[in-house]
Amino acid sequence: MKFLFFTDTHIRASNPSSRKDDYIESLKLKFEEVGEIAKENNVDYILHGGDLFDRPDVPVRIVGAFANILNSYNKPIYIISGNHDIYGHNPKTVERSMLGLLNQINFVKLINFQEPIVLTKDNLKVQISGVPYIYDIESNYKDYYFPTRLEGVDYHIVMIHSFLIDKPFIDSISHTLIDEIKDVDADIVLAGHYHTGFGVKRFNDRYFVNPGSLARTYNSTAEINRIPAVTIIELSKEELRIDEIKLKSAKKGEDVFNKSEDRYKIKNEQIENFKQLIRTSGNLENYNTLEILKEISKDKNFPKRIVDEAIRRLGEVNE
Repeated sequence: MKFLFFTDTHIRASNPSSRKDDYIESLKLKFEEVGEIAKENNVDYILHGGDLFDRPDVPVRIVGAFANILNSYNKPIYIISGNHDIYGHNPKTVERSMLGLLNQINFVKLINFQEPIVLTKDNLKVQISGVPYIYDIESNYKDYYFPTRLEGVDYHIVMIHSFLIDKPFIDSISHTLIDEIKDVDADIVLAGHYHTGFGVKRFNDRYFVNPGSLARTYNSTAEINRIPAVTIIELSKEELRIDEIKLKSAKKGEDVFNKSEDRYKIKNEQIENFKQLIRTSGNLENYNTLEILKEISKDKNFPKRIVDEAIRRLGEVNE
């Protein structure tokens, strides 16, 4: 059984201020190449790690253009929702978003939390568990990162949209290290959200994969030096193989980023990474509101149902 995994495509209607090319046309070329790679490798399924869209209400004309390309893949597409696909960082609002619409018409298949699917081919059973982005995913990572493995499956793949990284980061920013979840009952963890990615890592006979965002929306040093990639996963009774493929259609960073933005570059790499996290997290105002809400709820020991209701209402306000 073969899969193609890619993530964080951030389909949007406008050009990021830091790019001098036509972002939408560039992204279309990448989507088309993803389809070509899928056909060349004879994959059975397409997996997407979230943030298909840059916002939950992308214009219909843009959605239609990219839907036509996705339709040309002629393969089932399984996806989880990222923070940009939903309102107010609440995955329950996905049904009111463009991603939710694509799911409702069976164009893509949305994998919800604690609702895994099992795919079968040639007596091989593969479980895909989905962990969409949710506001407290890092602070309560033990509640989200360890979905149960079903009995009788040959492989368990966990697909998650979170700030999972391979090395320590700034302490004040919520994140989860691979080392903290290395005992997850899964064979492969496919991660999105962290745009720079970390490639393919192996810990305790488990594979952790993040090829990085297919889209490059801002000109940090890491993004300028990075070439977007996809991952091919091949599973059989005897073997597990993972290969990363760089996109030929992706131009060099210096060819697509606006040099006039150089004045915004920051020499300290940690500060650049901090900027990346904030931008990845979406609307800065919503991010702060959520942080304040979490701090108040923790300090006052509010019941989880109260916090969840507040998040739901925040999502409605954003919509």
